Amino acid sequence: MELSIIDTHAHLDMDAFDQDCEDVISRAKAAGVERIVTVGIDLESSGAAIRLAEQYAGVSATVGFHPGEASRIKKADMVELEELAAHPRVVAIGETGLDFYRNYSPREAQVQVFKWQLELAAGLNLPVIIHCRDAENKMIDLLHKWAPGHARPEGQPYGVIHCFRGDFETAQQYLDMGFFLSLGAYIGYPSSRKDHDTIRGIPLDKVVVETDCPFLPPQTHRGKRNEPAYLPLTVRALADIREITPETVAKATTQNACRLFRLGKHG
Repeated sequence: MELSIIDTHAHLDMDAFDQDCEDVISRAKAAGVERIVTVGIDLESSGAAIRLAEQYAGVSATVGFHPGEASRIKKADMVELEELAAHPRVVAIGETGLDFYRNYSPREAQVQVFKWQLELAAGLNLPVIIHCRDAENKMIDLLHKWAPGHARPEGQPYGVIHCFRGDFETAQQYLDMGFFLSLGAYIGYPSSRKDHDTIRGIPLDKVVVETDCPFLPPQTHRGKRNEPAYLPLTVRALADIREITPETVAKATTQNACRLFRLGKHG
């Protein structure tokens, strides 16, 4: 049975895809990836994501400021981001969040720019794609304060925690607040075996899959560029961890992605 899946987080606008983006998208489609959500990290990247979504029917875009960009962002930039977010091919705000591991931007700036984007997402009724690295306590505190003040349709998630790698307690807090969790090819790395119990414990109706390409290739492609065509390997890895069929994982994660990004029946 051929899998039909959605890559919920890719970076097709990056230099790694400059020479063969069309081929990359074609390979993804041939591999059963019916839709790719290409994610913006600043104004230039967000604009490029929209242009790709305009060019390719199987691509959707998001717009946002990555936490690493926060020191360069002014409140006026949010006006431009809001204008980009009004495009009909835009399905989310992000990638935004906190990164206290690399600290490319001061933490105070990251928090401020993240708050601005949370408010923008709420105002536009769009889900938010959240990057969180070594900042779980601050992230959970911010979301606990933000989420209750913003109503959402019954069963509609506030957004998704991109490349979730936390423990089960952290996962449960995100889930309880109304967020989905996204998993990538790293779940198949030997170093991730310690996380398999947590991965098994996440409800299947709250999980989506992603590549984060060109980063985080599957174990069999380590050291090479990642691309959406490899997503079935992550689906199969998740199926093995949960001891269910790849078809079950594909069906659930596709339905979840459609719900998260409010995509039509066929993406």
